[in-house]
Amino acid sequence: MITSIRFDSAINKLYNAFHNNTLNPEDCKQCAVGNILDNKDSWQHLTDFHGTKKLNYLGLIHQNLDRKFNGYTPLELLQIEAAFLKGCDYKLTPSRRLHRPKHFNDTILFNGLCKVVSQLCTLDNIENVMDCSALFKFEEQLEPQS
Repeated sequence: MITSIRFDSAINKLYNAFHNNTLNPEDCKQCAVGNILDNKDSWQHLTDFHGTKKLNYLGLIHQNLDRKFNGYTPLELLQIEAAFLKGCDYKLTPSRRLHRPKHFNDTILFNGLCKVVSQLCTLDNIENVMDCSALFKFEEQLEPQS
């Protein structure tokens, strides 16, 4: 499978962060995007609410100028972070407050990492490397409706 430089770089950084215990959804320098951006937290100024996919004024300026941060646009960065938080079972309330899961462990963190990898694949328009259904020749069946 042919992948992009940004994808390979992001995967390597996330792999190292996960195995070095430096992947943390509550730290803007150590979350998924923080690690992709070399442990910098300047990306948090692209939105007003952590966990949303909505750019603020500054984020829109960077997006409209086609600025890239380690290969990713501001909107892509917010999509990556939203996938990570959702995968880690964080909930965003209608008032845009982020609620932490009751019980947080390495399994939940790994689930968040899997969602990020899936999102990175989607952004680069490549096959989801986390999907093992082809390996097991499994197709999800829809439940019959009554």
